[in-house]
Amino acid sequence: MSTFKLPDLGEGLAEAEILEWHVKPGDHVRVDQPMVSVETAKAVVEVPVPFSGTVTALHGAVGDIIATGAPLIDFDSGTVVGTMPGTSDEEFIEAAIVGRGNGAGRRDPRGNGDARGDGHGDGHADCRARAVPVARALARRLGLNLTGIAGSGAEGVVRLDDVIRHANMGAAGAGAALSAPPDSAAEPLRGARRAMAHSMSMSRDQVSGSTVCDDADIHAWAHGGDYMLRLIRAMIAACGAEPALNAWYDSANNSRILLRHIDLAIAVDTPGGLIVPVLRNIADKTPESLRAAIVAQKEAAHRRNTTSEDLRDFTLMLSNFGTLAGRYGIPLVVPPAVAILGAGKVRKDAVVVGDAVVAHRRMPLSLSFDHRCITGGEACRFLAAVIADLEKSN
Repeated sequence: MSTFKLPDLGEGLAEAEILEWHVKPGDHVRVDQPMVSVETAKAVVEVPVPFSGTVTALHGAVGDIIATGAPLIDFDSGTVVGTMPGTSDEEFIEAAIVGRGNGAGRRDPRGNGDARGDGHGDGHADCRARAVPVARALARRLGLNLTGIAGSGAEGVVRLDDVIRHANMGAAGAGAALSAPPDSAAEPLRGARRAMAHSMSMSRDQVSGSTVCDDADIHAWAHGGDYMLRLIRAMIAACGAEPALNAWYDSANNSRILLRHIDLAIAVDTPGGLIVPVLRNIADKTPESLRAAIVAQKEAAHRRNTTSEDLRDFTLMLSNFGTLAGRYGIPLVVPPAVAILGAGKVRKDAVVVGDAVVAHRRMPLSLSFDHRCITGGEACRFLAAVIADLEKSN
């Protein structure tokens, strides 16, 4: 019998929710046919069959949440078809899903190839303990030995909540739960909201955040202007003036990686939760191609078919929350990125021009950055460059 385990389907993925099984025990299946649809990292992903053979068992029902690396499905005497020597089942499946070829894993911010977070070969005494990547990172930061933490995931996998409870970090104490009032209903966080919870917990635990705010006077804009395109253009200009903010921070090695390309993550509000797709190589795109890419990513987010590839490896972040409400905010940086720009609601303010007080349209800006590797001066220079570009008439 061969057991296939849930592969890592996205950057920092901890687990996936089963949406639909396309096979059942007793089915004779062939490699690459649809096997199961799961939702994770804010995307719905269809995992193909890795073995040709007969399904003998499913390790989860619709609605169950399976940890990365936990058993997903069993086959009898199956043989892997389509892989090359040295390629693991997980690498084969991941390559099939994201279309990056044999053995291609997601990028490690340190440039060390495939980053699966399974703990093998990390040289630590707790490397034998099975844990999701976020839990392993927090345990290392707190100096905790994973082998002493009871895991609540499938087959004892240590999850982020397990580390927090073990460290007595929960406000209500270890193992405590809130009691819902009788006129309310509790529901588990799933899909996009669950992924957001993991990302925000990672930001809280791994980033030393600071925020600077200012306003851009856009009264000189000849026409109303496309706020999103102007913000992106301004961020490109700011990366040229202060490249330190287009970077990754590697906390394990206390180093930063300055990046030449700009892959911008944009926050998209949807009924199902916050989706943050990535616009690739924005500095190389024309305004027309950027506009088309923005529209395409927003439509995909609302249809819930954003791919895992379109959610990972961003180098910089943008939240245009002013389209809804809000003047200033404290946007949260998601590692390994080091900066996020938030744009608030444009409104008319009273400003002094010469000796007169006049009404000008201004855009409030909030720049959050990881103060472990970004200085206040670098952040202020970046923000000043953003403002300078936004205040141009066209």
